Amino acid sequence: MLHSHSIVDIFLENTAATREAVEQALATCKETGEPVGQVLVNMGVITEKDRVKCQGQQWGIPFVDLEEIDVLDELLHIIPPHMMRQYKAVPIRLEGRRLTVAMANPTNVLWIDELKLITGYNVVSAIACEEDIDRTLKRVGSAEDALRAKISDVLSSFGPGEGAIEAKTTEDEPDPTVALHLAEDAPIIKLVNTIIAEGLREGASDIHVQPEEDRVRVRYRVDGILADAPIPIPKQVQSPLISRIKIMAEMDIAERRIPQDGRIALAFEGREYDFRVSSLPGVNGEKMVLRVLDKSGISLGLEKLGFAPDTMERFSEVISRSWGIILVTGPTGSGKSTTLYSVLSRKNTGQECIITVEDPVEYQLPGLTQAHVNVKAGLTFASVLRSMLRQDPDIIMVGEIRDRETAVIATEAALTGHLVFSTLHTNDAPGAVARLGEMQIEPFLIASAVQGVLAQRLLRTVCSKCAEPYQPPEKSLRRIRFPKDQMRNARFMRGRGCEACRQRGYRGRTGCYEFMVITDEIREAILKEEPSHVIAEIAREQGMRTLAEDAMLKVAQGITTPEEMLRVCST
Repeated sequence: MLHSHSIVDIFLENTAATREAVEQALATCKETGEPVGQVLVNMGVITEKDRVKCQGQQWGIPFVDLEEIDVLDELLHIIPPHMMRQYKAVPIRLEGRRLTVAMANPTNVLWIDELKLITGYNVVSAIACEEDIDRTLKRVGSAEDALRAKISDVLSSFGPGEGAIEAKTTEDEPDPTVALHLAEDAPIIKLVNTIIAEGLREGASDIHVQPEEDRVRVRYRVDGILADAPIPIPKQVQSPLISRIKIMAEMDIAERRIPQDGRIALAFEGREYDFRVSSLPGVNGEKMVLRVLDKSGISLGLEKLGFAPDTMERFSEVISRSWGIILVTGPTGSGKSTTLYSVLSRKNTGQECIITVEDPVEYQLPGLTQAHVNVKAGLTFASVLRSMLRQDPDIIMVGEIRDRETAVIATEAALTGHLVFSTLHTNDAPGAVARLGEMQIEPFLIASAVQGVLAQRLLRTVCSKCAEPYQPPEKSLRRIRFPKDQMRNARFMRGRGCEACRQRGYRGRTGCYEFMVITDEIREAILKEEPSHVIAEIAREQGMRTLAEDAMLKVAQGITTPEEMLRVCST
């Protein structure tokens, strides 16, 4: 007996299938286990398009015939190509913030949630035939094809003599007016836009444009690791390529012998980005590095940063104090700014005055007063900090303590009832005490003002799409000094490589942390001017987990791998 709203009824009402054919298909289903719709297709009773349309009707999801609509090329760039292929998904319509995506499996809510996260749009699913989706995706060229096309355009735009001019060394470069003319040519603009767009789609934190003897090398830093772009750029394109980037960053294209800094602001696929641009003259020409700042994509939440529960509890207690200095340490690119912005986001309740001085302001937070450092105009960290103290602040964030003057003012601010956050470049938390000592800050001031020091690094995390359990080689476990008594409870994981992680096995990053609370015992050691290793021993006795120990904890939980821990943390 056929039920009224079953898929069988939908086939009978909307296709040429007869009741007899359906009954035959149902009998076959019992033997093979295949869905009735697929059996009907195999029998030649209905088409694949009929099956998909009826399936959508049963699920209450609209059907889209991709053969009858024109999918705009602009829409095909909203979702990264590898994700469209993995999820069998094609964006077909954008109305305001609503993005309609045709999918072969539109009921997978996890995929839809990830598409929402990646695109920033409210994703609504439709159903389409998988073969039509595959046919449409063939229009999406790879990054390599796109770069090759743009390079071909640029090379074809050069006249007979221009290529020879571009090939000259830095000792005899083309006239700036020639470079400007070439840089404004449309193919060069397309090439630069493609390089930047591919970097953003890869999730790069930095884009390197590096001239070499016979080519220009483009590299993207993804999850902390540099990787080459799919294709090198010919040497002939070097001068207009560099000039175009300098024009976008409002840098002096006529100046090629001293380093320069600039900034680019642009919108891409619904997100706003800032780029901090730096040039450095080299033997083969100026190297350009674009640091990517995703203004709309920063994760502001301490809970999302990878703190262990006990470290989070101690850190939350210290940042809730009303005065003192809290320092975040680590090398460039270790996530210090994200941590500080996350702290400020938590503290930003509207009941306190928060002022920051940064070089530059990376992300703008509503409710805060944020000031830029401008050395040329005489605005240093120290001078702005002095002015900030006349603005009745409760909380102050200093982008970095670089010199004694800034350190002294920050210390005095902390001792006069202000809560001060800042960063230092040290290898670990106890090293911050020695660093302040090198700046000639008196030990009694350090002991009185500093409340806590957080050292951090970023570890690549195992790709959740292709993670699999495994047993690391004994040699790797010995190198990270993994405790034998924890082997039984450890859950080692690694990524085997998939499209989602571009075959890397890692996707995304998390923090590992070392948090030192300045206790009375540590204050006494600081006053006695004890070396860093003595302070570290006291801190560990009082519960501080080192960077290596925190990373090891994440290895045991399957969040990262021993190899990644060895790359980032010394044991």
